[in-house]
Amino acid sequence: MKAVIFEQNGGPEVLQYKETPQPKAGHNEVVIQVKASACNYNDIWARRGLPGMEIILPHISGSDVSGVVAEIGPGVHNVKVGDEVIVHCGLSCRECEACTAGNEFFCKDFKIWGFQTGPLDGGHAEYCKLPAVNVLPKPKNLSHEEAASISLVLVTVWRMLVTRAKIRAGDFVLIWGAAGGLGIMAIQVAKLFNARAIAVASGDDKLKMCQELGAEFVINRSKQDVFKEVRKFTNGKRADIVFEHTGADTWPISMQCLKWGGTIVVCGATSGFDAHMDIRLLWNKQQNYLGSHLGNKAELVDAMRFIESGQIKPVVGKVLPLKELGRAQEIMERNEVMGKIAINPA
Repeated sequence: MKAVIFEQNGGPEVLQYKETPQPKAGHNEVVIQVKASACNYNDIWARRGLPGMEIILPHISGSDVSGVVAEIGPGVHNVKVGDEVIVHCGLSCRECEACTAGNEFFCKDFKIWGFQTGPLDGGHAEYCKLPAVNVLPKPKNLSHEEAASISLVLVTVWRMLVTRAKIRAGDFVLIWGAAGGLGIMAIQVAKLFNARAIAVASGDDKLKMCQELGAEFVINRSKQDVFKEVRKFTNGKRADIVFEHTGADTWPISMQCLKWGGTIVVCGATSGFDAHMDIRLLWNKQQNYLGSHLGNKAELVDAMRFIESGQIKPVVGKVLPLKELGRAQEIMERNEVMGKIAINPA
């Protein structure tokens, strides 16, 4: 089969479009013929390399897939060959105390498929392999490109806002990177709960899309003072929740924009991990700073109901062939896409 692999860390030039062995289904596993995959920032982190984390080489990235079950292994009963499926990319032992309590992300064996797995174990290929428990039915109202774009970002946002930050009607929610994959889901989840989304993005075209998705307020960070605008929109109150995933560049402003007793919830740091923090804001304003990770399968199932009802919609900004995965990552690094980039192996 064809796949995009890398054998060393580096820039997009290390990505190779080449022939590699097609996976075979083992016990309780399924092989999926990939109809579409999607790009996430963890693809870029894996390709660059992360201090303190082993990236198994040779590596196939890709944590989101929509496709058709091509083979099932012994013990598989929840799907059959020919089923259209999407994936939940959280892998764990499913047996330990954390897993049986629904906290699989605390499992000592927890990994994000296509990021921490390997060798040659991810979605940017013509075929991929996963445990059968990690597949879900593909929503019938979506194309494969749309379906591939939702799983990782949707379950991450659902855990951040619903499970961790406990979003409520009327909350002002400041959303950084609002036109990206996580941001577009955050806007729609906020709208679903009748919260008031404040979308921050770098261009007027992106902000127009954010408004169409349900953002009540928008801020062009390249032209406007984010802190000043947040205070204006909230009549001086500031945000109840700050949705953080950009990191070092935005963290100090996020703290300033947060109300007394408010919550910052964070799942990543695309602009850098070493953020400045004035601890006085934490104790004087009695703020809450919450870390969040990939949600569990139950959270994804909960969130998928609103995809199927049409209340949350995927946004695919660009579709590229598999052999142009390097170009897709460069577009992401330059912040030049609205929504998600889908990859078509055909």
